Amino acid sequence: MSLGGGYMLASRKGTQIPAIGLNITMKANGSATREAYSLFEYSIPAETNGPPAHLHTREDESFICLAGRLDVSLGGEEFTLEFGDYLYLPRNVVHTFRNPYGEEARVISVVSPAGLEAYYQALGELPPGPKDMATLKPIMEEFGIQLQLPPGGGH
Repeated sequence: MSLGGGYMLASRKGTQIPAIGLNITMKANGSATREAYSLFEYSIPAETNGPPAHLHTREDESFICLAGRLDVSLGGEEFTLEFGDYLYLPRNVVHTFRNPYGEEARVISVVSPAGLEAYYQALGELPPGPKDMATLKPIMEEFGIQLQLPPGGGH
């Protein structure tokens, strides 16, 4: 629905992006926000790990938990987000997340400035099936995302 140049989207509505084993719904991209931010709704299935530990060199992220619980590692600290909780994930700080619980977690992610949607689109264009780090790492680097694997991991 258009609101004088703005628009409204219901929960789980928007552009579906099939990337990283999560259900990602893009609610707003850079062209909709004058490149100020991108906004995503993540649905993380029960007992699912998110991406490997990484950092963004270009964007800051914020998570707001809509449902369920989500464990987030951020800069060596551990957080459990529950309904209504907010977590700020600044650029250049290592983070990852996982849902080890028995129910889906849903999170709104605001990414500023815009641009992460192009990364997700690039991942979504990969052939279906498991992805190895040799395939993912160059894509991540192209978008200013650096893997932070433990020593001996992800050759």
